[in-house]
Amino acid sequence: MRLLYTIGIWFFTLGVRIAALFGHEKARQMVHGWKSLPHPLTNMNRRECAWFHASSLGEFEQARPVLEKYKRSHPDSNIVVTFFSPSGYEVRKNYAQADAVLYLPPDLPTCVNRFLKTYRPTVAFFVKYDFWFNYLNALNKANIPTYIFSAIFRPKQYFFKPWGRWFMQQIRECYTHIFVQNEESLQLLRSHGVEHCSMAGDTRFDRVYQIASAAEHDDITERWLGQTNTPLPPSRGDEEGNIPSEQCKVLVCGSTWPPDEELIAKLKSENRKLKVILAPHVISEEHLKQIERLFPDSIRYSSLTSYTRDTRETSLTINTSTLIIDNIGILSKLYRYADVAYIGGGFGAGIHNILEAVTFGKPVLFGPNYHKFKEAHDIIARGGGFSHSDANGLQHNLEPLLTDDKAYRRASEACLEYMHENLGSTDKILSTIVK
Repeated sequence: MRLLYTIGIWFFTLGVRIAALFGHEKARQMVHGWKSLPHPLTNMNRRECAWFHASSLGEFEQARPVLEKYKRSHPDSNIVVTFFSPSGYEVRKNYAQADAVLYLPPDLPTCVNRFLKTYRPTVAFFVKYDFWFNYLNALNKANIPTYIFSAIFRPKQYFFKPWGRWFMQQIRECYTHIFVQNEESLQLLRSHGVEHCSMAGDTRFDRVYQIASAAEHDDITERWLGQTNTPLPPSRGDEEGNIPSEQCKVLVCGSTWPPDEELIAKLKSENRKLKVILAPHVISEEHLKQIERLFPDSIRYSSLTSYTRDTRETSLTINTSTLIIDNIGILSKLYRYADVAYIGGGFGAGIHNILEAVTFGKPVLFGPNYHKFKEAHDIIARGGGFSHSDANGLQHNLEPLLTDDKAYRRASEACLEYMHENLGSTDKILSTIVK
């Protein structure tokens, strides 16, 4: 079975290389990253090296609380971070806490052996669901402690199929310990003979709480939100086109896709006292222009960066009530300015991270495809989250949050309580490893 798996990886790697030749940008970035390996560490004389692997940016953010606390307790250890996806590597390639940030070489025996000989990890950490079985086998043979945390297992995954027994055997044999998010995952693993597992929760709670606690104010957004009596297009304002900003409510929309944006545009056209901060998941010029057509009263964040707190201008003649975030990295701190948050992706593969908004106590709205996400089920059950399948459902969910103070307070408090009840996963993981 290992041979078949390796052949499959070989064909996948070949497919990436071919796609790169035909101009596929992500494939090109991956192949370029592979060519730059191996990249020896500066401090190769250090006796310890901790390897953290994350599939993409979201998984890396889950890893950060564990990585950074491990780094503080092992200051003389090298830290190597690998990514599978360019969306993670390109954003975090200059991450200061790591001694090396790399693309994960293909899971082929020669690449695996070269990687382990170059970086000599003394402990390995994987995040959530990235399973590379030749790496796991090599780590196991070398007696290198190997962990996976914030993992979720479901009965429909291939490990639990009759034809997936070999993969389940690798999981049983190759991990030193498996830290899962929930009781269902724990019982599922134990029913398949995996005893070296425990429930530690989800490190994303620790990470988003950390982000919220350290988040700086955003001067640009505050200037935009703080404009009083800013002229709006007459169709959206009163007879003179003016709405005092203190009467407006703010909807922060994170990681949106076109189906989300169409619903939000319709919602906004029917709610003239609503200001929208919209951060699309894909920031391309084509997509940004599409958003601008949907929101003719919009301005891009980058267009406001020339205005600073020191400007001598007494007013900003910007007739906008929609701010389009056309950069990466500031969304998580913008949720502080929301009355309500809209999380995108619910009309596609699945919703994006709701916890970045929940940690600020902001009620969250999202589309119908949330069923794979435990935190979405939890926050709905507590009354802090609401799902919709069309524009009418979105309006129905949003209206009481904007007009009923008691309803809003209940939803906000539910979000804050949920966050505080789920903190501490990082400490559980590292204390178990120490033991």
